Amino acid sequence: MVKKYGKSFIYNFFDKKRIDKIENSKLFKKTKTIEILVCILFFIPGTPKDLIVYLGGLLPIKPIRFILISTFVRFPSVISSTLAGANISVGKWEISAIVYLVTFIITGIVIFIINKFDKKKITKETIEILK
Repeated sequence: MVKKYGKSFIYNFFDKKRIDKIENSKLFKKTKTIEILVCILFFIPGTPKDLIVYLGGLLPIKPIRFILISTFVRFPSVISSTLAGANISVGKWEISAIVYLVTFIITGIVIFIINKFDKKKITKETIEILK
């Protein structure tokens, strides 16, 4: 739908300023950079993953690569959210907190590793865009 109707379709669901800020950032100019960025954003719990999926149609990533990234990299966050939600619903707050803590620690390690080998500091710029 986004490929067919463009940005006007996305503006029905998300704030125009936010979309423009993301789209106009220098990070979204190179395919490899975008792929790494999308992986990081999907992996971090609490990021606006639906927004990223809508923007996917506008990104210069091959559709099959975007589908693979959005499917497999999203898994850890979906699983941790499901586990945490299931435990909260039965009153096991401690287990939910542990699940999120483990997820954040793993995410932090992944971001640290990526940032250590990333000469362009994509993760720092990503955090600035999300703010």
